[in-house]
Amino acid sequence: MIIGVPKEIKIHEYRIGMTPASVRELTARGHTVLVETDAGKAIGFTDTQYSAAGAEITGSAADIFKTADMIVKVKEPQEIERSLLRPNQILFTYLHLAPDRLQTQDLLKSQAVCIAYETVTDDKGGLPLLAPMSEVAGRMAVHTGASILERSHDGAGILLSGVPGVAPAKVVILGGGVVGSNAARIAIGMRADVTVLDRNTDTLRKLDNEFRGAAKLIYSTAEAIEHAVLDADLLIGGVLLPGAAAPKLVTAAMVKKMKDGSAIVDVAIDQGGCVETSHATTHKDPTYIIDGVVHYCVANMPGAVARTSTQALNNATLPYIIKLAEQGYAKALATDKHLRKGLNVYKGHLTCAEVAEALSLPFVSAEQALGLLTEN
Repeated sequence: MIIGVPKEIKIHEYRIGMTPASVRELTARGHTVLVETDAGKAIGFTDTQYSAAGAEITGSAADIFKTADMIVKVKEPQEIERSLLRPNQILFTYLHLAPDRLQTQDLLKSQAVCIAYETVTDDKGGLPLLAPMSEVAGRMAVHTGASILERSHDGAGILLSGVPGVAPAKVVILGGGVVGSNAARIAIGMRADVTVLDRNTDTLRKLDNEFRGAAKLIYSTAEAIEHAVLDADLLIGGVLLPGAAAPKLVTAAMVKKMKDGSAIVDVAIDQGGCVETSHATTHKDPTYIIDGVVHYCVANMPGAVARTSTQALNNATLPYIIKLAEQGYAKALATDKHLRKGLNVYKGHLTCAEVAEALSLPFVSAEQALGLLTEN
């Protein structure tokens, strides 16, 4: 198979779909890997390293899209990239379609086979290709929040850890999953006053066993959320409904009542955000202020630590890239139910129920689209 790795073009996105080490795994199996020139240069992966791994260096993304059987990326394809997709071409990347009608419509028109990292599942009910970036984003959220609480960033001028004689900042984390648990670990390590809210009591018990009283663990209700949000110096949104738009757990009315100079880091912004006042921002212009509250809603947070993020992501995606290359999409999707969960768009059909519901578009199951269902 011919696998294409274009340079990411989303603003301040420096991750890349495959590292030289991953390329070597594919070329050693006889596959051709096309890498756009300088695609990994910003994070220290040079054309020379890719060539040594067996890649062919290509001058433009257009050439890659024209030739490759499978496109491996990190972020959702931008409009110019979507226009280059071909029928039957595999697109393997993060898509986050639920809040993005235009991208969804373009992918449907392309007749491509679009597999989203964020909805691939595993035997434990987890999301193995989303987890590495959720780990990064959760840990970053605390560092970022600590920074924007500084007065120079329009925050209240609070040191997250406090000092002897001065109370630490109150950090409230919505969601105790991968994002939330990683955020809590860092916030606890920085000696903040940490509260985590989640609706899964098993999750709360697991975190209680780990944190041993170092964080307050609260069952999430509308009343509990409001109470915690109004008391927060830093609010981190880490809720996730796989494939679906994030629920708006924090209303604009709640934000209006938050303390002046408090901060919100809405990690759920890739799926539309869990705060009503959130809208996507970029690394170039990451924050804005509403009702005295600093909002940080960068939709590709892990891109700020692009080398670490690329390596972590490749550790997770490589086995699936190999499977698709070795078996082709038809066999790989037919025989791997967890990879099949990642199929969001298939040759003009929307195959993710959550996206279809969010956008009020027709839905066809992946099994139907692939012809795996037989009539009685």
